[in-house]
Amino acid sequence: MTPQAKLIFTTSLLLGTTITISSNHWVMAWTGLEINTLAILPLISKSHHPRSIEAATKYFLVQATASALILFSSMTNAWHTGQWDITQLTHPTSCLILTTAIAMKLGLVPFHFWFPEVLQGSPLITGLLLSTLMKFPPITLLYMTSQALNPSLLTTMAILSAALGGWMGLNQTQTRKIMAFSSISHLGWMAIIIVYSPKLALLNFYLYSLMTATVFLTLNFTKALKLSTLMTTWTKAPSLSAILLLALLSLAGLPPLTGFLPKWLIIQELTKQDMAPAAVAISLLSLLGLFFYLRLAYCATVTLPPHTTNHMKQWHLNKPINTSIAILSTMSIALLPVSPLILTII
Repeated sequence: MTPQAKLIFTTSLLLGTTITISSNHWVMAWTGLEINTLAILPLISKSHHPRSIEAATKYFLVQATASALILFSSMTNAWHTGQWDITQLTHPTSCLILTTAIAMKLGLVPFHFWFPEVLQGSPLITGLLLSTLMKFPPITLLYMTSQALNPSLLTTMAILSAALGGWMGLNQTQTRKIMAFSSISHLGWMAIIIVYSPKLALLNFYLYSLMTATVFLTLNFTKALKLSTLMTTWTKAPSLSAILLLALLSLAGLPPLTGFLPKWLIIQELTKQDMAPAAVAISLLSLLGLFFYLRLAYCATVTLPPHTTNHMKQWHLNKPINTSIAILSTMSIALLPVSPLILTII
């Protein structure tokens, strides 16, 4: 892909995201989502591999369906209330259709089926965009309509997402699929709190994006697409492998790392809202995710490859680590001490 084409698609992605998050009218928000979808499709299918074409087709069909549902829910609401304002979503049927559409766009259970397959067929950097930037506009729409959403429906979808994201990630050997199920699990944490504390859901999304960017960029640096390849990359960048271990544990939500902060605050908020059973359930289900994060960390740093390995050992190159990886990894590991400052901001 030529640099000019990459520039056009990246600019379109930023433009579509900006239009959606800054609009008050449903049609403008829908337009931004469509621009985003059309801009990411060439980035998914740029390798011309059959799996990439399949991933792009699946992504297009799911996103087009979800966008049509968003337009349908806004039209239904306008029909009954005469309002096209995003914050004036009051009709119950419109709220239900919108929740379904946003869940489909994000990949929440039971509309998660497309996300692991699409991520598996995409390059790592495109997978990073799909896991972070492409989820920002739908999360923003949930944020703006949070006062009208059904808490019971979102709580059910959230607990199912945490369960299924952890359960289906246990048996995976492809790093991109593991990160896809990790994303589904984290979306459950965001969905369960969006009605009660929308700012806390956004904080969770920001910190999740930070930690996921660290892991994806590290995997891209070491070219590790499978666990068996990850076992041999410690010779290529030993310090980066150690940082990857900490970033994965942070993504799992272990103290004293950054990822503990959003889970701690969400559990606290759910307890305040008399939702202790839901908090206990989603906390226990996150242990499933902890298992495959530890598995990734074990393969990256703790284990040595067997002598009968079919993979050649990586050369130990003195290639400097990218500055962005260094900054992101530091933030994804060490932000917990400044949590009082973060809390004053939100």
